[in-house]
Amino acid sequence: MDVLVVVAFAFLLGGVAGSVLPLLPSGALSLVGVAIYWWATGRPGLLLGAALVGLAVVATLVDWLAGFVGARASGVDTRTSALAGVVGLLAMFAAGPVGLLVGVAATVFAVEFRETQDVAESGRRAGYATVGVLASAAMQLVLTGAILAAVAWVQFA
Repeated sequence: MDVLVVVAFAFLLGGVAGSVLPLLPSGALSLVGVAIYWWATGRPGLLLGAALVGLAVVATLVDWLAGFVGARASGVDTRTSALAGVVGLLAMFAAGPVGLLVGVAATVFAVEFRETQDVAESGRRAGYATVGVLASAAMQLVLTGAILAAVAWVQFA
């Protein structure tokens, strides 16, 4: 197997891993993997190649926006969503993926409770924000897994 094909698959596997490991840009890694594979082999064709690029772009957008959208869907304001993102990122460096989840949930809960004094509503909003982060990872896993499977099918079929 050509060394560039191996490198392409390494990027594609990195994209799948990045869907569940914070700080690895899953969609971008998958996009690079598709581009390298196409450069090395001339495959996939135009239609499938465009579809795979589109999936990689969607995975990137999901990576960047899903947590924010989840928090906003619960009624959290933009400032709280942004603060939760920053705290989650910092907590992730200290405690890994669990730190990310706890950081987002705790920040949303604390800010919302400070403003509303309503434990139930603050907990609901923190739950939505946390589910948004988890849903982002799940959706990225599906998208990057589909990209990897499609390129593997093209390579080995």
